[in-house]
Amino acid sequence: MEFTSQEDIEAPIDKVFAALSDFETMERQAMRRGVKVRRHGAPAGVGTDPEASQRWTAGFKFRGREMEADIALLRILPPEALAFAGKAGGMETEMTIDLTALTPNRTRMNVQARLAPRTLSARLLVQSLKLAKARMTRKFSVRVAQFAKTIEGRARKAA
Repeated sequence: MEFTSQEDIEAPIDKVFAALSDFETMERQAMRRGVKVRRHGAPAGVGTDPEASQRWTAGFKFRGREMEADIALLRILPPEALAFAGKAGGMETEMTIDLTALTPNRTRMNVQARLAPRTLSARLLVQSLKLAKARMTRKFSVRVAQFAKTIEGRARKAA
């Protein structure tokens, strides 16, 4: 199953990429939402080697059950792209974020998330998500739009 969203952000591509690759801030935001985040390895940076990939373990509640997800940074190509892979339960996910400079002060962010079930229970979950695909796609797009507004706000403050 795949979700995609596209947002235009009123900020230069370098500032958008800097906000997206500020993993410490992302970790703090997740922790404020009740997610337990543990980082494994040294902080990622420009030219990060995929072999020495940045990794996280995140603990959270999903449908009343405690879950744990393993997340890895697969690719970081400044200032154009980030790619992550994750595993939680029987579900494997991949997320890519591609940036395109439209003008010197405007950036287009394309976000693509793929879910791949690996167990029967995960397949049942994906099947139920497919039944509500329109609603789930809307929710995904709203979250990406909110995130884009947050990045715009940070870029304005930094200017």
